[in-house]
Amino acid sequence: MTSRSPTPPATGSSPDSPGTPGIGSLPSFKLGYFSAPFEKFARDENFVDWQSAFTLVDTIETFWDSRVDLFERNLKRHSEKIKLRAEDILRRTKTPTGELVARDLEREVDRFKAKISNRMSKLAAAWQSTKAVRTMEKVSFLLGVHTVLVSALLFGLAPQYIHVVFTVLSILLLPARAYEYKRKAWHYFLFDLCYYVNVLTLVFLWILPNSPVLWVTCYCLSHGSLASAVITWRNSLVFHDWEKVTSVFIHVYPPFVFTVLRHFYPGAEKRFPAIQRVPHLEPFGALFLSGLVYMIWQGLYWKFVLINRKKKIESGQRLTSFSFLLHDKRGIIGRKLSTLKPENREWSFMVGQLVYAIVTELPAVFLLYDSPFWSGAFMLFIFTASVWNGAGFYIEVFGRKFERELEALRKELASAALHGSSSRTTPTLDTASLTSEPGSFSDAESVKASHLTDTDTASSSPTAPDTLGLEELTESKKDQ
Repeated sequence: MTSRSPTPPATGSSPDSPGTPGIGSLPSFKLGYFSAPFEKFARDENFVDWQSAFTLVDTIETFWDSRVDLFERNLKRHSEKIKLRAEDILRRTKTPTGELVARDLEREVDRFKAKISNRMSKLAAAWQSTKAVRTMEKVSFLLGVHTVLVSALLFGLAPQYIHVVFTVLSILLLPARAYEYKRKAWHYFLFDLCYYVNVLTLVFLWILPNSPVLWVTCYCLSHGSLASAVITWRNSLVFHDWEKVTSVFIHVYPPFVFTVLRHFYPGAEKRFPAIQRVPHLEPFGALFLSGLVYMIWQGLYWKFVLINRKKKIESGQRLTSFSFLLHDKRGIIGRKLSTLKPENREWSFMVGQLVYAIVTELPAVFLLYDSPFWSGAFMLFIFTASVWNGAGFYIEVFGRKFERELEALRKELASAALHGSSSRTTPTLDTASLTSEPGSFSDAESVKASHLTDTDTASSSPTAPDTLGLEELTESKKDQ
């Protein structure tokens, strides 16, 4: 019996045909590396077509693609972080633009201003404290009284040093006045005639003592506008207020110096040759020279203050003597100026000042220059006016203040008596009722309080506080 080799199936035959294994449809797996592992599937009758299934390459490709995609996303995220960090570092190291510099500079300036303002507020609060104010008032009172005493002693013992005292006080008081007025925005007052004459006086004393023009001018202006300003501006000799003491010094001491040089300084002609060259004042020439110097000052004042600083003055940022007198409705000058048209007020005020200066110089020209007696009487009159104004200040200001405090104390004592003896028909002040209340007076204090109440009830006039002594009133306030 002859055996036959099996005939291979035709291409494209079904794998399920009888006598033909399913693996025969995959000729690529008969030979090669991948044929052996898949031969076990040839015995499986349900074996499917592997051409439609995933291969190992597909599996590896899918796994690799997912890992590559994840790696790319992580790499992109890290690259973005590195890029942002690099941009931030570059922005920090890059030179800032003009706008950033201006903003930073403005921020620093604001911070510096806030710091300075805070320090100034603390200094102002400390300066305005009760202890500091009382100390300053005591120092001012001490210096003011000693200035008057030393001036009087030098006038009698060594009049040749009066102008030296004036110079020393000017060096101390005038810069302090300039600083204080600048701080209060009152520095336009420093351009007034009184400071102008004080500067001219110092120039004559130490720079041009042989100038007869400056001698005549300073003598006339100091005895005219400067001295009469004590009455016009109501300068008050209030020793505890150094500003008022400074004002009195500015207006009283220059005429005092020239009075001493003219009549009471032995041998003044040697130190000041201009005095010898003017033995008598010629009225017309003296008034002309002083008027000319006055008009020079008035022209400078008009140009640099009334014209160049007009906007600040009109807006109320700065105060001048003209605006002060214009708004002073109680003074005669303010009432007269308010009746004029606004465009005529300035030149009317300047013309009025010139006339006022010439009129007030007439006594110095015709009487004071040749008479030691009338010169002394004139200085005594001016000094008395300043003392009188100071006395009025003390009486009016402090008297009214004490009167208000006394009225408040009277009401408090009456209220305490009413609550302490409510069972009585007429409420009176009783020491027992006061001492029985918490925080009441002691026995000695109650006697003072009773005396105070009796005095107040006995006098119904507004001047009832005058019946008390100043010491008793002070002790009563301390008890309160």
